[in-house]
Amino acid sequence: MRRTALLALKKWKNSPNRKPLIIRGARQVGKTWLMKNFGKAAYKNIVYVNFENDYQLKNLFQQNFDIERILSALQLFSGIKPEPQDTLIIFDEIQEAERAITSLKYFYENAPEYHIVAAGSLLGVALHEGTSFPVGKIDFLDLYPLSFIEFMLALGENGLVESLQKQDWQLITVFKDKYINLLKQYYYIGGMPEVVVNFAADKDFRNARRIQRQILDSYEQDLSKHVPANIVPRIRMVWNSIPAQLAKENRKFIYGLIKEGARAKDFELALAWLVDCGLIHQLYRVKKPNMPLKAYEDFGAFKLYLFDVGLLAAMAELDAKILLNDSSIFTEFKGALTEQFVLQQFVIEKELNCYYWSAEKSEAEIDVLIQYKNMIIPVEVKASENLQSKSLRSFKDKYSPVLSVRTSMSDFREEEWLTNLPLYAINEFQKYCDLKTANNI
Repeated sequence: MRRTALLALKKWKNSPNRKPLIIRGARQVGKTWLMKNFGKAAYKNIVYVNFENDYQLKNLFQQNFDIERILSALQLFSGIKPEPQDTLIIFDEIQEAERAITSLKYFYENAPEYHIVAAGSLLGVALHEGTSFPVGKIDFLDLYPLSFIEFMLALGENGLVESLQKQDWQLITVFKDKYINLLKQYYYIGGMPEVVVNFAADKDFRNARRIQRQILDSYEQDLSKHVPANIVPRIRMVWNSIPAQLAKENRKFIYGLIKEGARAKDFELALAWLVDCGLIHQLYRVKKPNMPLKAYEDFGAFKLYLFDVGLLAAMAELDAKILLNDSSIFTEFKGALTEQFVLQQFVIEKELNCYYWSAEKSEAEIDVLIQYKNMIIPVEVKASENLQSKSLRSFKDKYSPVLSVRTSMSDFREEEWLTNLPLYAINEFQKYCDLKTANNI
């Protein structure tokens, strides 16, 4: 795999203000792989500790935070003497060792010359009780499933990726059918590393679905392990309702779909747990498309998406033939899957603050409203080549955004009042916005 997060890790290593780094993300998004491969590529030695498996080190931090003592213990455990600059110290599943997270503060204050990367699923890190969190003493890196670009690279489609990154629209259009076929595969496979690696090797959709189901089952088991028993049933009810929520024409989350008579206060904690664990993305409505968008959030209206489009397809039990052959019975949920895909790619881009907008007294709605630099950019998502854009036109006429974007299966083209960016090129959204508005920023 080629992960763009490796570039962020290289930048972290060379930063003069480097702090111990925590990589956050849901389970099985590739945190361990990323840390180990970065260590092999950028350092002479690695000291790797997994606190979930290496029981003898679980109590390492209970006595005190004497750095020399801790380093000596790491040397005895690994057989490698940690050397500043030359050794990457990896604390995996850091939430499993009491006070291990707190120790990062003392490494930063008393031994900043040591390079330390830690990881733990949000399911553990966010919920670890009795831990003094070292605010301001650590750096963070959020890791997500593979993007569509990373998926294509994993399948060996380097040339297609290069054309996208160059934004060579004429050449991209020539190979449109290949891009669309890969996009449909990505809708089904998603970006979970284990699924992608196996699919790249065998091109077996059934095997991919089997692995996806194993991942979903493991999340269910994680809930039982980390979450108080009285909350688990409600979390499962919210989690299992997401495909049905997204199948509606209006994808706004409705508590009544979870359970008849359900109210917000009954499920707010369950929602918070799923968000904190990185398993869902919560897209809030904004009342006005004004800067800053966060000031206009409507906390009573939101949509929920999974963190991976392939897992959503698996939860919905979507057959590969229906997806790849554009079956007519797949029309409604195709829209949900497409919105899931677009939002997932946007979330990976750290500088994009995403919301959605809907009018108070009409059916007009913008699927994704983005605050980027000094712009508010409306993005309308179309699952196919149906290019009616009534809501986007209405929004443009009323609010006059600098840039309006529609993303669909249609070719790239710039019109007087909007740009059509192909769905398979959505990862180039940020670069396109920069190029388009270079003279206005």
